[in-house]
Amino acid sequence: MTRFWLVRHGPTHSRVMTPPEAPADLSDHAALARLSAALPLAPVIASPLLRAAQTAAALAGTRPLWPPDAGLAEFDHGAWTGLGWQEIAARWPDLSRAYWETPGSAAPPDGESWDQAAARVSAALDRLCGRAPDLIVVTHHGPILTQLARATGQAPARVLSQPVAPLSLTCLTRHAAGWTIGAINHCP
Repeated sequence: MTRFWLVRHGPTHSRVMTPPEAPADLSDHAALARLSAALPLAPVIASPLLRAAQTAAALAGTRPLWPPDAGLAEFDHGAWTGLGWQEIAARWPDLSRAYWETPGSAAPPDGESWDQAAARVSAALDRLCGRAPDLIVVTHHGPILTQLARATGQAPARVLSQPVAPLSLTCLTRHAAGWTIGAINHCP
C-alpha cells in the first residue's frame, strides 16, 4: 500500500500552455506553510519541470527529497506550448476540440495525447508504489487528473472538469485491491 499525496506545483500565472521552464510563484509563504503542515513526514518526489522541482524543494524541509522522475511531468503539449487556448482553437479547430472534449488518442502536433500521458504517469506511480507507505508527489494539473480518472474509473472527459488548484492536495491510496480516494483539490 502507498498513499500518494499529489501536490500541484505553485502558481505560474500563465495564461498559455505553460512552457517547461516556467517558474513557480512561491511568494505565498503562508499557503506553503499550511500545505507543508497538512503533509506527512514522508519522502518528496517531483516532476523535473522547474515549477514542480521548486515547489518540492520548498516543501521538503526535513523530509527526504528524492531525485525528480520524468514520468511525473506535465503533458507534452508540443506545438501548442506557449500558445493560448483561443489561438490553439483558431489554428487547430477540430484537433483542439477532440483533445478537450473526447480526450484519449488526440494529441497536439509533436505532443502527447491523454492516453500517452496517462500511461506514462501511471507507470511512474506504479514504480513508486511500495517504496514508502506515504509519498509526496509534486506534479501538475494533467498528471493529477490522469490518476484521479484511474482511481475513480471515470472517463477522462469527466475528470477534466475537476479543478486542481496550485498548491492543492489530492490524496489517493493504492492498495493491492484498488484505490481509496481521500482529499481532492484540498487547499489547506
